[in-house]
Amino acid sequence: MDDAPPQVSIVVPCRDEAAVLPRLLAALDDSVAELAARGSPAEVIVVDDGSSDGSWATLRAAAPERPWLRAVRLRRGYGQTTAMAAGFERARGAVIVPMDADLQNDPADIPALLDRLDDGYDLVSGWRRRRRDHVVTRRLPSRAANWLIGRVTGLRLHDYGCTLKAYRREVLAPIRLYGEMHRFLPLYARAAGARICELEVRHHPRREGRSKHRLGRTPKVLLDLLLARLLLKYTTRPLHFFGAAGLLLGLLGLLTAAAVLAVDLAAGPFTGDLALLLGAGITGLAGLQLVGLGLLAELQVRTHREASGQPTYLVGEEIGAGTDRGDPP
Repeated sequence: MDDAPPQVSIVVPCRDEAAVLPRLLAALDDSVAELAARGSPAEVIVVDDGSSDGSWATLRAAAPERPWLRAVRLRRGYGQTTAMAAGFERARGAVIVPMDADLQNDPADIPALLDRLDDGYDLVSGWRRRRRDHVVTRRLPSRAANWLIGRVTGLRLHDYGCTLKAYRREVLAPIRLYGEMHRFLPLYARAAGARICELEVRHHPRREGRSKHRLGRTPKVLLDLLLARLLLKYTTRPLHFFGAAGLLLGLLGLLTAAAVLAVDLAAGPFTGDLALLLGAGITGLAGLQLVGLGLLAELQVRTHREASGQPTYLVGEEIGAGTDRGDPP
């Protein structure tokens, strides 16, 4: 790589993918060469999210042979979103392309994503139309999640979960990533006025290693969807969010009290059903209060971190092209 900054930054979060990394790096060799031939020099930033299987050793050995490769090792596993954030912060290209390390995403699709950006879009979202995953544990939950996110937010994409996307740098610059927010990046980009389109991309079956995605992540995704809705629509007017819920609860409480009183006056002394009704009401109210407190706490944490400049991760080691920071191992 020459001294000129790259035009494309490919960001690859990685955790325990030692078995697939040799094939991934070979595929990236071809993609980087193709992009260079097109006049779009590229860099690749692989962020090792606390791997324990030898992934970092593979990256360390590969970096000296590949001037376009930059490898970052986080001190522990922070999750895919944080690993992506670490890569985005180090990206130098005008276009940033995240992709998974398991080679289910195909680096050969990157030029097509860039072509769509050239058509005037700010974000091109990959669509794994012919997805090669288990129907029950991956594809059906993903379809349900895509439908729900589109319904709640109004931005209907076929495949929010596809990591392979192409962003103009200015779209990502103002966005801070937390939780499982990487799947909601198109929502934040649209809020900033980005022009968004989808492009069908290839999807390959996983040949080595094990998937890190589990159905147990579903509650986290739902909570992050609720948070995204709050941040995008009610950040400057939280009273509209919490006030609407308060008015609804107050109305329900009033109607319930009126109904209980009417039944009590008509049928004589009221017995066990009232206690059951009150218990259900208190439980539901407590649940709503906990969700509300969680949202408020999330906003407070973000305010504190951004005001203090406190990082959300610690780097253990960093090698390769363009390295200018990193703690000693």
